[in-house]
Amino acid sequence: MMWYDGGWGWGGWFAMAIFPVLFLVLVIGGVVVLVRYLTGSRHVHQGGPPPFPGEPGWGSKRAEDLLAERFARGEIDEDEYKRRLTLLREHR
Repeated sequence: MMWYDGGWGWGGWFAMAIFPVLFLVLVIGGVVVLVRYLTGSRHVHQGGPPPFPGEPGWGSKRAEDLLAERFARGEIDEDEYKRRLTLLREHR
């Protein structure tokens, strides 16, 4: 019986075990990136980066934004908006 010893040897078995795993990792990673890209496009951030807790005034800025939203929706009138905004800015 004759054996052909000029091929890949054990390296062929190693490649046959590793390449399918790498291929699956690439396919799954591609699907994850595609899904995140497609679903992330709906979340558009306006303005700069959000303030970090611990920075001076980060809570008051968020409170002013919420107050402005309530005024825009008509939940509070202009006098109430101005009064509360003044109070927020006094207590920074």
